[in-house]
Amino acid sequence: MMTDPIADMLTRIRNGVRAKFEEVSIPSSRLKVRIAEILKDEGYIENFQHVDDGRQGSLKVRLKYQDDVPAITGVRRVSSPGRRVYVGATEIPRVLNGIGVAILSTSSGIMTDRRAREARVGGELLLTIW
Repeated sequence: MMTDPIADMLTRIRNGVRAKFEEVSIPSSRLKVRIAEILKDEGYIENFQHVDDGRQGSLKVRLKYQDDVPAITGVRRVSSPGRRVYVGATEIPRVLNGIGVAILSTSSGIMTDRRAREARVGGELLLTIW
């Protein structure tokens, strides 16, 4: 049994980038699909695909490189099952002065720090990526 599926997803992506894999496979969930959509929209991954296997399914995440330099240089899980981190709309951190992205789980859904500030909603700070 996996206790922190988001941390597992981030670890698989981090390990894939370090090993210079083109693609990594991750067990799927709606939350992970939404995180992958945000990573694609922000330009950190090339693409992703949900593969249905009749059970849980899996995500095939295609990693992004430019001249053998990965788009993802760092990723950090902020909130965890044992230590939840919540922030208000005015307390949302800027990752590397706006170069990176924070992903939050809000009452309006999973969104980036930029969209959460615009919508003036806070929530659980899931991860930061740069």
